[in-house]
Amino acid sequence: MKKILMWSVLGLILAVQPVWSQSGAEQAVAALEQKWLKAQQTNNPDLIAPNLADKLVDTNAEGAVFDKAGAIKSAKATKYSSAEYNDVKVTVFGNTAIATGGFKGKGTDESGKPFETVERWTDTWVKMPDGQWQCVATESTQVKK
Repeated sequence: MKKILMWSVLGLILAVQPVWSQSGAEQAVAALEQKWLKAQQTNNPDLIAPNLADKLVDTNAEGAVFDKAGAIKSAKATKYSSAEYNDVKVTVFGNTAIATGGFKGKGTDESGKPFETVERWTDTWVKMPDGQWQCVATESTQVKK
């Protein structure tokens, strides 16, 4: 009887373990998204740069596509006076996570022109062999106000 109980408890623990680790992965990616927001709010893209994959594909709301260097250069030239996220959700599929959310921001663009934007975004994160999450693709879509 004790062996059956022991195996039942062990089976239950093993069945629930992926849920625990997935929850941890969701939390880790959500924290990285908040770090990205902080980078925008403080106009300091260097905060998130280490978490962007070297082969990052960044498609902005105007349809321009950047690599990591271009995305960081563009982010450094954009100055936010306000930036906020809403409706952030993270879904994990093994070593890949999809984060989605809304963004509202005001500031000046690369040319110094004032802007106000409302967007939806999708970020694709991959857990690298060293255990760190990196964003491999990001995309924004303009939302009508």
